[in-house]
Amino acid sequence: MADFPLCTAFTGLLMLATAPTALANDDITAKFSGRLYYEFAHFDNDTRGPAERSGDDLRAAWLGVAGKVHSVGYKLEADFAGHRPVARDVYLTHKIGTALLTVGQFKQFYTLDDRSSANHTPTIERSFLVQSLGTAYRLGIGAQGNHAGIFWSGSVFSLESIDVWQAKGHVIGGRVGHAPWQQPGHVLHFGVSGAHEHHSHPGADGALPLRAQARTTGHYGDNGRLPLVDFRSGRAVSVNRYSVETAGVSGPWSWQAEYGGARYDDGQQRGEVQAGYLQGSWLLTGETRPYDPKGGRFIQLEPEGDIGAWELVARYDRINGRQWPAQQRDVTAEAWTLGVNWYASSKVRLMLDWTDSRRRDELRGQTLDHTGVLAGRAQLHF
Repeated sequence: MADFPLCTAFTGLLMLATAPTALANDDITAKFSGRLYYEFAHFDNDTRGPAERSGDDLRAAWLGVAGKVHSVGYKLEADFAGHRPVARDVYLTHKIGTALLTVGQFKQFYTLDDRSSANHTPTIERSFLVQSLGTAYRLGIGAQGNHAGIFWSGSVFSLESIDVWQAKGHVIGGRVGHAPWQQPGHVLHFGVSGAHEHHSHPGADGALPLRAQARTTGHYGDNGRLPLVDFRSGRAVSVNRYSVETAGVSGPWSWQAEYGGARYDDGQQRGEVQAGYLQGSWLLTGETRPYDPKGGRFIQLEPEGDIGAWELVARYDRINGRQWPAQQRDVTAEAWTLGVNWYASSKVRLMLDWTDSRRRDELRGQTLDHTGVLAGRAQLHF
């Protein structure tokens, strides 16, 4: 449970939200931002495996400031919801032609689900694909831009972050895509991403082991973590990640689907993760899910009526992890999620999801557990 007081976080966010959000002169600007997620989870456990514990908690309490100093942009952002503050975006930017160069700690470029902010995703939890293979915030150098309707991004980064220095190695990766059909209310999107990773001596000399896992029962389901691969011998591991994505919008309807995976090799032991999902949503109040063609991602929804915007969402997730030959592993998880969202305004949202998940050990031919979870979130962001 987080020890950051809820009332303090809520008061601080409200003070920033009601204060002027931008300070500017000709050469220096500053704009404050923040998010507050308060969530609960109620589990319906079966008799197999350890039971999950229902509860509620402050999941996110982010504060940030962004702007520019002359021609250099900046962003400083941290999450205060846990036992200690954790740095998120901490970087400098500079425009070179049509490209934006970024130096520092930033969220790396990987998949549509990962690039869309959690403030705007229709489900509380991200897909198994992103949970297991997303690299989140890392220290590096990146560039992004768009030309002739094609968006692109790439980076070279360390496996280390400001708060975690025990992961050793480096990565080069990128994402590219195109929306051949893009106009208000009608979008067709395609994209691909990939990365090559080098993990130095995982599990030895103080370096963290290399693991991939999925939280099959959500953020609060600690017992529902499914280990997919685990490398800890100290031998360097080469990893190749890949993904393909597509999405569409037609009036109040939207859909997206992605498939991807990773292959692991340390010279003696190999592993593979494969994952995919299909998701659809319907805005009952007639709004259209907004899309940013320059970044290839979905962005903030603006309710059009006095009652706000209502949305129904459904998603199917599946993931498989294998490892061989010395350490034999073959596990699978799948989940159905049904949700409803109420956008009271562009800054306030209530979410409710029901997820039915199963984990299986394919080597033994047995179901490890079958768990249902009802999860909710009250969300404020600005």
